[in-house]
Amino acid sequence: MRIAAGLALVFDLDGVIVDSMPLHTEAWKRYLERLGIAGDDIERQMHGRRNDEVVRALIGPNLSADEVFAHGAGKERLFREMMLPQLEQLIIPGLREFLAGADGAPRAVASNAEPANIDFVLDSTGLRRFFAITVDGHQVSRPKPWPDIYLRAADLLHTPPKNCIIFEDSPTGIAAARAAGGRVVGLATHTTDLPGVDVVVRDFRDPLLPQWLELQQAES
Repeated sequence: MRIAAGLALVFDLDGVIVDSMPLHTEAWKRYLERLGIAGDDIERQMHGRRNDEVVRALIGPNLSADEVFAHGAGKERLFREMMLPQLEQLIIPGLREFLAGADGAPRAVASNAEPANIDFVLDSTGLRRFFAITVDGHQVSRPKPWPDIYLRAADLLHTPPKNCIIFEDSPTGIAAARAAGGRVVGLATHTTDLPGVDVVVRDFRDPLLPQWLELQQAES
C-alpha cells in the first residue's frame, strides 16, 4: 500500500521481522549447558535486552568486558547455525509483501540485536534491499527501553519521531518507541498483551494494519 509522504517505517528485528525468540531461548539453553549452568527463566531474562545485558544476567554480573563479548559472540554463532536451515520459515507472515507494497517509504531496522544477527537475517533472506538504515544497540549509549535507538533511526531517516511508524513486539521495545514519540504497531507474535501500542495486529497480513495506516496518512 502507499505510505504517505512524511511517514517512515521502523522495524525491530526479533519477533517483528523473524520469529526468532524460541530459537534464542534454545540457543541460550544449549550454550549454558556447555558451561554447566542451569538456565532459569531464560526468555524473560533476554526479551528486549541487549546481548551484553543478557550475558551478565545469565552467566554472571562480574564478568570482564572481554568475557562478556566472548560469551555473547559464542552464543550468537550457535544461534545463527541453528537458525539458518529454517530462516525462511521464520519470517513473519506477510512481511515481504508488506515491504514490497510500501516501496518508496523510508525504512529502517532498529534493534537491540547484535549487528552480526541483523546482517545475517537481512542478507540471508534478501530483505536488505528494503532497508536503507540499520541501527543496533551498540550504536547508541543507551539501548532499549531508552529511546536512543529509535531517535537515531528517525534522525538517519530524516523524519520526525512523531512521524515514524514503529513495529514492536516486546514491552521493552514498546517503551523505547513510546519514549521516542513514535506511533507504535504491536506485533502479536507471541502475545496480544502489548500495553502502550496504538494498534495490535496478528502479523503483516492482518486487515487491520492497512486500515490503521490509512488513518495515520490522514494525520501526517
